Amino acid sequence: MKSYPIAKSRRLRSTPYTSRIENQGVTAYTVYNHMLLPAAFGSLEESCDHLKKNVQVWDVSAERQVEISGHDSAKLIQLMTCRDLSKSKIGRCYYCPIIDENGNLVNDPVILKLAEDRWWVSIADSDVIFFAKGLASGNNFNVKIFEPNVDIIAIQGPKSFDLMEKIFGQEIKELKFFGFNYYDFKGVKHLIARSGWSKQGGFEIYVENTKSGLELYDQLFELGKEFNVKAGCPNLIERIESGLLSYGNDFDNNDNPFECGFEKYVNLETDINFLGKDKLKNIKKDGIKRKLMGVQIDINKINLTKSLNIKDEKGNLIGDLRSACYSPHFKKSIGIAMINEPYCKASATGLLEIDGNSIAVKVCDLPFI
Repeated sequence: MKSYPIAKSRRLRSTPYTSRIENQGVTAYTVYNHMLLPAAFGSLEESCDHLKKNVQVWDVSAERQVEISGHDSAKLIQLMTCRDLSKSKIGRCYYCPIIDENGNLVNDPVILKLAEDRWWVSIADSDVIFFAKGLASGNNFNVKIFEPNVDIIAIQGPKSFDLMEKIFGQEIKELKFFGFNYYDFKGVKHLIARSGWSKQGGFEIYVENTKSGLELYDQLFELGKEFNVKAGCPNLIERIESGLLSYGNDFDNNDNPFECGFEKYVNLETDINFLGKDKLKNIKKDGIKRKLMGVQIDINKINLTKSLNIKDEKGNLIGDLRSACYSPHFKKSIGIAMINEPYCKASATGLLEIDGNSIAVKVCDLPFI
């Protein structure tokens, strides 16, 4: 497939680390929240293998924050998500599907509770800030909503714990999954969460002090030499193998949380009030007609840039393939697809049309690993 360069402009934001990652060999960008997000550092296969065995430092500044604070901040946050946050605690991260009035997904952020009246909504790729402002205005909530200057550095991989210990001390290893706290780096406090968009373990540093963040970025590479540290980015192969879903790729505003496997985050039996609650009650009562599933694809190379229909031998639509890659681990291509009833069960089979060829597909459960 032919590739095209990205034309940088004021409208397409760079990050504080852009010049550094370009010196470190970034080979592709994507655009995420109107900002550059590194998409590749050479071979995806080699980068995936390195991530699983070592440690990588990612510039994920494009994972922007929507800060919501003020007297009615908790009311607004709860109105946005179907997950019950009434017992949420300061210092914890919460994966929270955001729902619209039709019960469909707007985003699937991680929400950080900074204080009883202050939250960060760490968003996937969509303009959640305008959704939040519209709800706040329509309900006359007393809140302040803005995008703070926060640029995340992610440290991912099995050796991330040793690298972070060298910089922040033994205490950093005591941080529990989806917890966060503030840690000192040369006199500057940084919010660090035990989180990240991989299943290999790691941390995300929410950098508010850019000067200190750049120094910290360089220190991670200097002290990480003994752990074979490399610059990296969210890896398509590792993401699909791990069943990590991507808003805008695997699901969007046409899909509901039940179809996407988010049942445990849909709290319909509590007293909380959130947008689309009655719609979701009806969807649960009636049952879903399709579901996100894994698929194994009988082809050794695939480059998916749009959804592809999966059909049975009679031409009936089984579903649509939304993400795909070649997996060296399985020695075949794998993907994530929205599969229709009655095909959404492991072992169902179908066909994809790729470059005029019919390719066999087998439905399976997620995650692959």
